[in-house]
Amino acid sequence: MNPDLNVRGIHKAVFLDRDGVINRAVVRDGKPYPPETLADMEILPGVEAAIRALHEAGWKLVVVTNQPDVARGIALRAKVEEINQYLAHNLPIDEFRTCYHDSSDGCDCRKPLPGGLFAAAKAHDINLSASYMVGDRWRDVEAGERAGCKTIFIDYGYAEKQPQTVDHRVRSLAEAARIILES
Repeated sequence: MNPDLNVRGIHKAVFLDRDGVINRAVVRDGKPYPPETLADMEILPGVEAAIRALHEAGWKLVVVTNQPDVARGIALRAKVEEINQYLAHNLPIDEFRTCYHDSSDGCDCRKPLPGGLFAAAKAHDINLSASYMVGDRWRDVEAGERAGCKTIFIDYGYAEKQPQTVDHRVRSLAEAARIILES
């Protein structure tokens, strides 16, 4: 963790994964995948109200999403960006930080590494220890922990590795927002 970012920041933020947190993930064989196109994308129930409530309460909202299918040649970057732009237009999100790399690329922006959170903290003067990372996969939770954030895991019971430790375990972003707003 970079202690300078933790001490200097004056804003609090909620870092959000995209697929499975804001929009419905496509689940195949118990594992989540992003929607392929905007037409396939569906904002989850309660998300708009939750994000608006957090925004109105003064939280910075930053989406930090891994989209490795672009590096793998399975998805087009333009399709990922089209979904991001739609969400940005319809929800009060301050920024999207999208990692288009695969695990073997060695970047620091691919969760579970916290590079995307650190970069957003620097850009928006965010105090990471006063902030939350909300995700539906172990990589999200681990990135939040490494950045020094509190973590909230939306547990869909995916057939994959689960986070070892988490501050809160919930069933939806609406439930996560209630916890954050009550903190």
